[in-house]
Amino acid sequence: MSNLSTGKASERIAGLLDAQSFVEIGSYVTARSTDFNLPEKETPADGVITGYGTIDGNLVYVYSQDASVLGGSMGEMHAKKISNVYALAMKMGAPVIGLVDCAGLRLQEGTDALQAFGELYKNQTDASGVIPQITAVFGTCGGGMGVVPALTDFTFMEKEKARLFVNAPNALDGNTVSKCDTASAAYQSEAIGSVDVAAAESEIFEEIRTLISVLPANNEDDMSYDECTDDLNRVCDGLENCAGDTSIALSMISDDNFFFETKREYAKEMVTGFIRLNGTTVGAVANRSEICDEEGKAVSTFDNVLTSAGCRKAAEFVEFCDAFSIPVLTLTNVKGYKADMHQERKIAKAVADMTYAFANATVAKVNVIVGAAYGSAYVAMNSKSIGADVVFAWPEASVGMMDATSAARIIYADEIEKADNGAALLAEKAKAYAELQSSALSAAKRGYVDNIIDAQDTRKYVIGAFEMLFTKREERPAKKHGTV
Repeated sequence: MSNLSTGKASERIAGLLDAQSFVEIGSYVTARSTDFNLPEKETPADGVITGYGTIDGNLVYVYSQDASVLGGSMGEMHAKKISNVYALAMKMGAPVIGLVDCAGLRLQEGTDALQAFGELYKNQTDASGVIPQITAVFGTCGGGMGVVPALTDFTFMEKEKARLFVNAPNALDGNTVSKCDTASAAYQSEAIGSVDVAAAESEIFEEIRTLISVLPANNEDDMSYDECTDDLNRVCDGLENCAGDTSIALSMISDDNFFFETKREYAKEMVTGFIRLNGTTVGAVANRSEICDEEGKAVSTFDNVLTSAGCRKAAEFVEFCDAFSIPVLTLTNVKGYKADMHQERKIAKAVADMTYAFANATVAKVNVIVGAAYGSAYVAMNSKSIGADVVFAWPEASVGMMDATSAARIIYADEIEKADNGAALLAEKAKAYAELQSSALSAAKRGYVDNIIDAQDTRKYVIGAFEMLFTKREERPAKKHGTV
């Protein structure tokens, strides 16, 4: 590492990359502007260290902002250095990782800084879907800089001191930071969902390294394979007990129980993240109705329904997987939509976004129905009808318009009302309806489920399905892009 760049910005790079692998680019660059006596101020590297190195031997490009240089503000040359890193990363097909600690645009450089900032936005946009982009916020990331993490694929945030915002909490009408700290890691990760992981600084480096290990380097050259030492036919005893907390189920299915969860504090009723199956990275999306502790006791519960936040979370994740040719596995357990005034304002659009993401994705798609699969909520969850390549169901799964009791109560309303023992008749009619219309077997007989499998055998069946689908090729109608 160059001795021209020292301090916290350099320490963060050293903590992230393989030892002695970083090579700095542009260490002699300083601010170009001469306005407001700027030349009289020291601006080493113009406040940002840029270069490249390796993570587990894989090439990555990095920029790390230095808050000690003019408060970490972004000037013209500062932004151009980051854009240069993007240009190199696009040529080489390697991820870009930004370590952010920035006060915003440098006022002394005015429109020059603004122009360079816009060029950075453009470079990020061009890189989207071509190379993975990761941002880690360690200090301030405000104003226009707050858009930068949103233009990347994954965002990490230091949980105590980092600040992420477009408008500061005190600038919001009727709000103060003491009332609601909208710039905090907790708010950004839990309420907004803009942050994938909030953790201590040292933990963030390990989380990023883990994420890089499962991501392809770019959308064409896939380096996300790893040797599998786990038994491909391993029996997952007790998996049927994890239909509620599907994050545990995904971990049990995965090679060596590996699971990297994204947006882990946001919309917890929908789980998204990466697992490995036979050494291959697979994107996973699953409905969740409970969160269990280490002893298996439920500490949080959710209804088996789709929410607007959960659907948006799933849609964004599936679109990333499709862009980088990462296969998608879904674990489905859903009965309908969350019903309240707040949800009704945006649930239709959110479900449409998720439906479009699944239907439009051309990667291999496998769905496992682990519980209920009712109505159009199930259709949206990677069902056969919108393009799932293979659909499995556990023996006790239900697939239909609604639960059998509710359906029987509607269909046989008059008979039940007139019967001497309405409850017994309802139970009888519900059982008959379940066998005829809402069981896994009835769905399989109609071809909507490809196979009914024991829960404990899920790992070997999904591995087999993805191996069969490895060379999948699927075209879409010729168009510039969809508009959903």
